[in-house]
Amino acid sequence: MPTQIQASNRDLGPGLLQQAVQMVQSSPPTWHSALLSNAVIFLLGSPILVSGLSLSGIAAAFLLGTLTWRAFGPSGFLLVATYFVIGTAVTKVKMAQKEAQGVAEKRKGRRGPGSVIGSSAAGCVCALLSIYGIGGEAFARLWGLGFVASFCTKLSDTVSSEIGKAYGKTTYLVTTFKIVPRGTEGAVSVEGTLAGVLASILLASIGCLMGQVTTGLKYLSKGN
Repeated sequence: MPTQIQASNRDLGPGLLQQAVQMVQSSPPTWHSALLSNAVIFLLGSPILVSGLSLSGIAAAFLLGTLTWRAFGPSGFLLVATYFVIGTAVTKVKMAQKEAQGVAEKRKGRRGPGSVIGSSAAGCVCALLSIYGIGGEAFARLWGLGFVASFCTKLSDTVSSEIGKAYGKTTYLVTTFKIVPRGTEGAVSVEGTLAGVLASILLASIGCLMGQVTTGLKYLSKGN
């Protein structure tokens, strides 16, 4: 009897693993595959997540990741993950200097749920529109394009702000172009602006490579 139980357990293990892999690879993605994929990724990536997010921020990011996977699959998730890694990295650039000048993000740059929601609001709208098929297949391509554009825009804002705080030699108020101290709300610098543009181009290129942007451009070209 014990031998039969052990044999059954050996058969059950690979069977469950195979089912889990099939669920993760399901196309189109389902809510079950999105939840399972995010649970595994967040568990394995927890050391990285805690360096850039508070606990409540991680919870918000899990919801974002699940929604993204359900709408755009692994490629959409990878795009958001790239946004997070780059955004976290630039936030920690010259952190000691930023703290001394009083312009550093709170909690050593660890973002909370408000930051996660604010950064992803437009992308989440595009994801929901895609999931529920608003506008049909043709518009689904545009929702994917809008999803990528929203994160490119936000990454550009984050990178330009953080690099500007760290390396900006002269910062100008965007409304009047008056010279103001680093970290002033609405201030820009040449160094930060260039870094932000490069970051958005990088993320957009990743979106193109993964097919998120290409499909949207194909639709636009057909409409002409």
